[in-house]
Amino acid sequence: MTPVRAVLPEVLTDVLARHGDRVAVTDADGLLGYADLAVRARAAADRLARYDVRGEPPRVGLYATNSVEYVVAYLATLFAGAVPFLADSAFGPFELSRIAEDCGLDLLIHAPSADVRDIVSESLTDDGEFGYLTVSRVRRYDTPRPRLLDDTEVCRFTSGSTGRPNCIEFSGTAVSAAAANWVKGTGLTAEDRIACFAALSNGLAFNTSLLAAFLQGASLHLSHGLPTASRVVRLLENTAATRLVAFPALYESIVRRAPEEGFATVRTAISSGAPLRDSVREEFTRLTGVPIHNYYGVAETGPLTYAADATGGGLGTPLPGVHLLAEEHGIRVRSESMGSRYLNAPGLFEQRLDDEGYYHTGDQGRLLDGALHLTGRTSRMVNVGGRKIDPIEIADVLRAAPGVLDAVAFEAENQHGEPALAAVVAAEPGVTTQSLRAHCAATLPSFKVPGILRLVDRIPANSIGKPSVERLRRLLTTPDSH
Repeated sequence: MTPVRAVLPEVLTDVLARHGDRVAVTDADGLLGYADLAVRARAAADRLARYDVRGEPPRVGLYATNSVEYVVAYLATLFAGAVPFLADSAFGPFELSRIAEDCGLDLLIHAPSADVRDIVSESLTDDGEFGYLTVSRVRRYDTPRPRLLDDTEVCRFTSGSTGRPNCIEFSGTAVSAAAANWVKGTGLTAEDRIACFAALSNGLAFNTSLLAAFLQGASLHLSHGLPTASRVVRLLENTAATRLVAFPALYESIVRRAPEEGFATVRTAISSGAPLRDSVREEFTRLTGVPIHNYYGVAETGPLTYAADATGGGLGTPLPGVHLLAEEHGIRVRSESMGSRYLNAPGLFEQRLDDEGYYHTGDQGRLLDGALHLTGRTSRMVNVGGRKIDPIEIADVLRAAPGVLDAVAFEAENQHGEPALAAVVAAEPGVTTQSLRAHCAATLPSFKVPGILRLVDRIPANSIGKPSVERLRRLLTTPDSH
């Protein structure tokens, strides 16, 4: 059988050579030009290629926050003929161990401080070839590892709402198309300087700020640590950034701080991951003079729409290479950047594809003058005893209770293994599960009162600010923190 020719190493070799004298990537500790990035990545790739692994291609987990070294490690993995598995740095030891076992990782590139003691068997680097990052060998698991598709070049993960992070396989062609179509659809140029505050493992940054920047010879500017409003302003000023890429929570933080400067060079701000309130968008633009452009994407399909007109409302029009249908039963999409399947959940991805190759997103929406407007989810209803319950309604009722800070409702299993309505509530001291049930019973039918209630200090969230359903489910097995 003829091996499938890798796409991404060729693409990267070309752009690194073509833009050699330009700045490629920076962080608080330094910068690399395109030529220097090529040298660093090739040297690290040579080291990776020398490690003994159990099969081809090697499977390398990348588990770290954004940095120049992260970019070097990502490129090195590709140049070594390995497949990078981009794990969200917000994943805890539980999620990471599931990934390592489910996907059969060989090596893990991680920060020395990461809690990986139950996942790795030995550290392999101490000479700085990966900067501050460490390369460790992943311990062997008894479970057989699933086979990768022949054309898989990158693997990324969903947030784990199905009980474990699903590993999406992407061909090099799909990854390259996502970047190229983003460039074409948004007008990214070589003169752009991208300040990116979204994790590179997430689709927002991966598709808009990594290969897309390199294709054009633009520069990518990364920040260490918690992305506070002051840190954002400082990075924008230091880099004269023209694009800001971030999740809604960061824009809300900036609006609360109400900065008077720092945005003089920024032409475009891009938001995705969760709905951004109109009031936040309007206030951000009033304060900074910068329009926020919505972007809609799905982890499994890549970037789908972009709102070139930030004042037009909605999530914008489909990007090049995207076919989008907004119908009564939900939004279906087909794109040139689609994933191939879930490596660790056989058949699940395929179940969401129809005979025409369209992916059912689970979102509901409509197209108005060609622009997408989301209206809800098709699969959010909880089915308990044959009764359909909207968890958003339940969460809203709980949030109205005295002393409640936030709440999330979802379907879980009770002690008998039957579907039940569960809720995790962040509340002030003094709030009890009894008082919450009484509050719900005063306004809701009895079947809508959560059968399982857990009190916590705060709702656990993933790296893009959405509640982490996997962590919420695990909270149900632990005692209340109140």
